[in-house]
Amino acid sequence: MLLTFVIVYWLVSIGIGLYAALRVHNTKDYAVAGRSLPMYIVTATVFATWFGSETVLGIPATFLNEGLSGVVADPFGSSLCLILVGLFFAKPLYRLNLLTIGDYYRKRFGRTVEIITTICIVISYLGWVAAQIKALGLVFNVLSDGSVTQEMGMILGAGSVLIYTLFGGMWAVAITDFIQMIVIVIGLLFIGWEVSDQVGGVSVVVNHAIDAGKFKFWPEPTMAAVVPFMAAWLTMMLGSIPQQDVFQRVQSSANENIARNASVLGGSLYFLFAFVPMFLAYSATLIAPEIVKQYLETDSQLILPKLVLEKAPLFAQIMFFGALLSAIKSCASATLLAPSVTFSENLVRPILVRLRPGMTDRQFLRVMQGVVLVFTATVTAIAINSKLSIYGLVENAYKVTLVAAFVPLALGVYWKRATTQGAIVSMVLGLATWLTLEVTTPGFTEVWPPQFVGFLVCLLTMVVFSLLPQLVRPYHEVHGHPGPVGYHPASAPSQH
Repeated sequence: MLLTFVIVYWLVSIGIGLYAALRVHNTKDYAVAGRSLPMYIVTATVFATWFGSETVLGIPATFLNEGLSGVVADPFGSSLCLILVGLFFAKPLYRLNLLTIGDYYRKRFGRTVEIITTICIVISYLGWVAAQIKALGLVFNVLSDGSVTQEMGMILGAGSVLIYTLFGGMWAVAITDFIQMIVIVIGLLFIGWEVSDQVGGVSVVVNHAIDAGKFKFWPEPTMAAVVPFMAAWLTMMLGSIPQQDVFQRVQSSANENIARNASVLGGSLYFLFAFVPMFLAYSATLIAPEIVKQYLETDSQLILPKLVLEKAPLFAQIMFFGALLSAIKSCASATLLAPSVTFSENLVRPILVRLRPGMTDRQFLRVMQGVVLVFTATVTAIAINSKLSIYGLVENAYKVTLVAAFVPLALGVYWKRATTQGAIVSMVLGLATWLTLEVTTPGFTEVWPPQFVGFLVCLLTMVVFSLLPQLVRPYHEVHGHPGPVGYHPASAPSQH
């Protein structure tokens, strides 16, 4: 019954996504759903995109091992990312009416910065999407009782998500996300009620976790503890901001107020519901300690699915795995589409314009779809060969954007003196510092994580080299103004 439900639900989701593909007529429809989505749809797609495999499987496993301090990156950092986007970036970026986040870097700082940031953003998605593919393989393996290997499950899962993402683009992602958000919320609340009834109430689980020290959040007041803690927090909170999936949801909104409010509301909902899987996983220590003991040292990501399969009634199993699959699929489809769109628009299109100057928008749409196909095959191969956990894949995904892309974005929007020279130097030195420390000085990096040092270098050099006398022609001498047409720093939004 459970496997039958999964298959039927999977087919229905694909059908809905393909139906949504009927709305796609051009690249704008494919990339940002024609900038026409209402508040409830944008909120749903913000929430569902971020509520992925790491939220249901990775975060609970990390919480069991390390407590609340171990999940500072996600959900604390990731939810704050969405809230910060809504409060500080949604309106300024929406007014620019762009297709990708790479377009912003080109208009603000020029083609070189566009290329560097686009490459960094695409690379950052490899780990995130691989985590979703890895989770699909795990779920198929568990549901089939081992008949389907995790590798085969990854291939089947990636192929099925690819079908509607390939044809429907942002329209398919948005509509399926809305449905999947409903399934996630109802499914998790139901299984939470079922589990709490078995353990004697929510307070029993919470008090047990408190007594076990799992709610200790803040680190010891030492440099060796505080710096890595803050680095993990900032990696997700700031490194996730210059991402195409976040930008797509902003640009897909019907107006700038929806873009702002939906980001804040979606991030807040994500933070609240991320605690439900943690509650469920910790409940396993009371309901089925033998399951926790068996998987804690081997693959703690299996604790929650095994608990549901062995201790919950059939309907609760259906609700849980419906929510789990919805979380994975919504995140996977969004993270397949986002890097493919920005790679196509910011790296492939300029080349094709020179080679095929008469190329139509419809023809370029096919190019985007081809990139989606190639990217899916690439991340599936990475997922199959990666030894990192789901949580580890996601946490590591944003290091490259933290050290290279966030500072030019934030200072470009809010500091009118930010220059192309400052952006290029800061990105190069930030990346160089991070990569150098990743492969050298292991004792130093235990206290000072490489991505945190790279971020500080990027921030410092962006300011210094923007203020120094220009070593290259200033941006305004080339373009006539300090930013793109219609663009002005958020500190003076009405200036023309």
